[in-house]
Amino acid sequence: MWDNAPLLRSIASALSFFSVVAILSVAGHYVVHQPQLLPIHRVRLVDAPERVIPADVLVVMQREVRGNFFTVDLEKIRHALEKVSWVRNVNVRREFPNSLAIQFEEHQPLARWNEAALVNVQGEVFEAKTTQVLPKFNGYPGSSAEIAQQYAVFSEQLSPLNLKVTQLTLSPRHAWQMHLDNEMVVELGRESMGLRLSRFVSVYPYGLSGTQAVVKKGVDTVPAVIDMRYRYGFAVRMKHGDA
Repeated sequence: MWDNAPLLRSIASALSFFSVVAILSVAGHYVVHQPQLLPIHRVRLVDAPERVIPADVLVVMQREVRGNFFTVDLEKIRHALEKVSWVRNVNVRREFPNSLAIQFEEHQPLARWNEAALVNVQGEVFEAKTTQVLPKFNGYPGSSAEIAQQYAVFSEQLSPLNLKVTQLTLSPRHAWQMHLDNEMVVELGRESMGLRLSRFVSVYPYGLSGTQAVVKKGVDTVPAVIDMRYRYGFAVRMKHGDA
């Protein structure tokens, strides 16, 4: 091999090439890791947030932005921003030469959850504070999405009566109970909830709502609980109060 001049020249050329590549790689790594090279000077919010507080975002950025345009850890920043109140998802990207752009997807509240948190329109539980008037969902861990789905179904069924669900409860035994904005409680049980609610909707204008109208004229009874868990009918529990 040592007397093969063409082969030796090829090996020497290859070694020279890889040496140059290695030197350039090391030099490039050194250059891009210099903090003074293209430092981050600006953070831009793509859309003005409705609920996310910009001051909270600023605190996170001041704490998490390290390095320069090339070395800043976008994934670390994203995870930190997702912990900010009202943030559901966040996208962070570089904008040459010295900026970061942030775009938020905010939680849209649907209901309160077990008096301790909120549920968004996707049925996810999150923690935040709001003075907004919202219905209440009560359920066991992991049931928020199912309750949100049934809330939409029940609300659609009640729409002809102009009644709204103010509280929806799913028990550990999977029984459904709803509170309405006319102060009625409707027991739907564990099966055939849609059919039972349809029966409630059909009889409400002819009996239940009429009973309530009498209250305004001086009668001291009003339907408190409507139990639809009967195969062919329902039970009404009255409450007593001042006319």
